Amino acid sequence: MRTPNFASYHVRKWYTQFENTLANETGALADGEPIHKIVIAAAVHNPYAGRFSEDLDLIIADSPKLGEEFGRRIAEAAAGRPIESYGKACLVGSNGEYEHGNAFLTAVFADPVREAVGGGASWVPSTGKRGAPGTAIDIPLAHKDALYVRSHYDTVTVTFTDTPGPDEVVVIFAFATRGRLHARLGGIKADEIQGRDGLR
Repeated sequence: MRTPNFASYHVRKWYTQFENTLANETGALADGEPIHKIVIAAAVHNPYAGRFSEDLDLIIADSPKLGEEFGRRIAEAAAGRPIESYGKACLVGSNGEYEHGNAFLTAVFADPVREAVGGGASWVPSTGKRGAPGTAIDIPLAHKDALYVRSHYDTVTVTFTDTPGPDEVVVIFAFATRGRLHARLGGIKADEIQGRDGLR
């Protein structure tokens, strides 16, 4: 077992990634503000690596504290910009189970992150997989208050060159400040969310 350095967890490394898109793939300049995408991730020791356990409380118990730290870091990274969409993911090292990664991503982990971005009425899209250091993962994004806002369906791809180690899980949260540039597939618009039944 590694020495805990954040609540009951051993966090080896924190990551922050920024991506700012000023024009779309054909060169059309942003229709409004550029898209700012921010990824916050932590490489955390997996206390269940190499063994099976019915009980995953060693991961789940302090996940609200981990969520609070993710929330603090996204608020700092956003620097006052409003967050409109989010998504979460896990990368599990080879000695762990995919279930171990999912144990980090429960609602009790995500709720403090929702609070940090001004609330979030919609569920947080999620994905994950097992992999070695350098494995790429696509994190789905959707509007934080209404899943059916098509303009905010998006993806951010990340990779971490030195993690996950066999006994680690990379816990990842991604955010965006707006929907896709020049989204034109119809559907509900972000500014139509308030007051519509069944969308909050």
